[in-house]
Amino acid sequence: MPEPGGTPASSASMASFTDEDSLRAMRRALRFLLLMTLLGGGLVWWKLGWRSALLLVVGAIISGSGLWEWTRLMKALMARMDGGGKAAPMGLLLIGFFLRLGLAFVAVYVSLRTLNGSVYALVAGLALGVVALSVEGIRLAKAWTS
Repeated sequence: MPEPGGTPASSASMASFTDEDSLRAMRRALRFLLLMTLLGGGLVWWKLGWRSALLLVVGAIISGSGLWEWTRLMKALMARMDGGGKAAPMGLLLIGFFLRLGLAFVAVYVSLRTLNGSVYALVAGLALGVVALSVEGIRLAKAWTS
């Protein structure tokens, strides 16, 4: 049973984790990614300049779009496995997924060629999605074990 803040109650177990709980966790990870991008972008701008801050934002956008795309795929797969509900066509989702990968590659290439900022800022932006998911996973594990 979730608490009002959207996190599982301490009495909840892994067995009571629903599809909606996983979607809420992904949304929280995306919000945390946005917060880290805003704070990190300001810090990078202050230390390394606007070009590096823009590279961090480009990396975070790519990372966030990957999380969003995985959420869409996960939602469609859950609807298919449950048998109920209207599922999006899987072919269109997969086309969108691979199209996003191609666009991400182009965005990385173009931003590195034109911005002349810190490559480390771009890598940090790309890693923010992993950090956001890790923090959300730790929050869930902590809620289940307490």
